[in-house]
Amino acid sequence: MESSVADVEARLALLEERIGVLEDQLAIYQVLAAYGPSVDSRNEAATASLWTKDGHYDFGDPPLKGADNIGALVDREPHVGYVADGCAHVISMPHVTVDGDQAVATGYSRVYLNQGDHWRVERASANRWDMVRTENGWRVSGRKNRLLNGTGEARALLSSGVAPQR
Repeated sequence: MESSVADVEARLALLEERIGVLEDQLAIYQVLAAYGPSVDSRNEAATASLWTKDGHYDFGDPPLKGADNIGALVDREPHVGYVADGCAHVISMPHVTVDGDQAVATGYSRVYLNQGDHWRVERASANRWDMVRTENGWRVSGRKNRLLNGTGEARALLSSGVAPQR
């Protein structure tokens, strides 16, 4: 069976598009995977570098605005105490949708705290990460998380990032 040059070019274009989406998703996973090690090592510069300059982080208190302010979170209490005692900020594998130069990652996060001979979950949250492609790669333009405490707000946050599968 012979394929015309046009058929081959169309298949190649489709393949390039699909690979581009996979590369975007992988790059987004890498940004999100860097969050825990950045904050748990109290690396302010690495934490700030995950966000756009004007990014925001809403975790239920007054939102933090600007990458520098978000990076500085690692030097605030209770975070400093968490790290001193031993902690782990763990991000689950998110559901990612890419739409051109914007993306949304939806999933869960947990904060584990060392309690001597065991660990406990300090916080389990629903998360929505708004991502944007920049000249330096994918960055977080906004993150919102809400405690998974039975409220409708956490469920709505999760639901907003996923669509029915076809």
